[in-house]
Amino acid sequence: GHRGMVGSAIHRRLLAAGYRNVVTRGRMELDLRDTSAVSRFFSGEKPDYVFLAAARVGGIMANMESPGEFLYDNLMIQCNVIHQSLLAGVKKVCFLGSSCIYPRECPQPMREEHLLTGKLEPTNEGYAVAKLAGVKMMECYRRQYGLSGVSPIPCNLYGTNDSFDPRSAHVLSSLVRKFVDAVDDGAGEVTVWGTGVARREFLHVDDLADAVLFLMTRPDPPEIINIGSGFDVSIRELAAMVARAAGFGGKLLWDASKPDGMPRKCLDVARMTGLGFRPRISLEEGIARTVAEYRAQKKGTRTP
Repeated sequence: GHRGMVGSAIHRRLLAAGYRNVVTRGRMELDLRDTSAVSRFFSGEKPDYVFLAAARVGGIMANMESPGEFLYDNLMIQCNVIHQSLLAGVKKVCFLGSSCIYPRECPQPMREEHLLTGKLEPTNEGYAVAKLAGVKMMECYRRQYGLSGVSPIPCNLYGTNDSFDPRSAHVLSSLVRKFVDAVDDGAGEVTVWGTGVARREFLHVDDLADAVLFLMTRPDPPEIINIGSGFDVSIRELAAMVARAAGFGGKLLWDASKPDGMPRKCLDVARMTGLGFRPRISLEEGIARTVAEYRAQKKGTRTP
């Protein structure tokens, strides 16, 4: 998954830390849903450490339209990579979870022990069930076979290499696109899905990559650990922040006929901070970076 937002951030972080023998494959080179192909890859490369960041991801619309694809593709990717990691004698596996695996009515902030204590959010249930299965597979393989690994559960992520495609974009990158496009087009108003009252926690993907390397270099990291900023904002507050960063001074309209998703998602990060890790990039700084990256992408250039 080194070409996606999360995988590319981990890849950059590994190279920056001085790791040189970093093996990657794009989806055109290796279909992780193909058991035989994954088996051949592990037999040939014999990796010591595996970072599983590959996944089928998308926003509310994509999840609602294709729940079966989100369930099947992610289950196959996870089963193949985790099982072949065991067979190949991999020293440690990092499986990236997702905060959507917590129950819809979960107490806030959400602690790791709240997993599997209630019903999931219906709008992304297929994806969430698959991710839950991956976390439990890591847990069961550790218990039965001694497979060493960690399952970080990040909050909502954004940043470099995020998707700005309207069908697959998550909330922050979707808002960046809306407001930057509105400024460029001279539009006087922007319509945002939902009521704006749902609350979300955000983490820049570079901070997640730092956390992943921090955990993978520890001798015995927790099996499951929340990774986040520790605070949340309403979507209404987030939209106002993105509008300011993009220079949009028009009117915000809210389409309440569209779903909000979970009412609130904020992680309890006590386990993470207890180990000594804290994120570096503030939400304001991260939004400014993302606005600049989208503007550069529109112009066909790259930010430094």
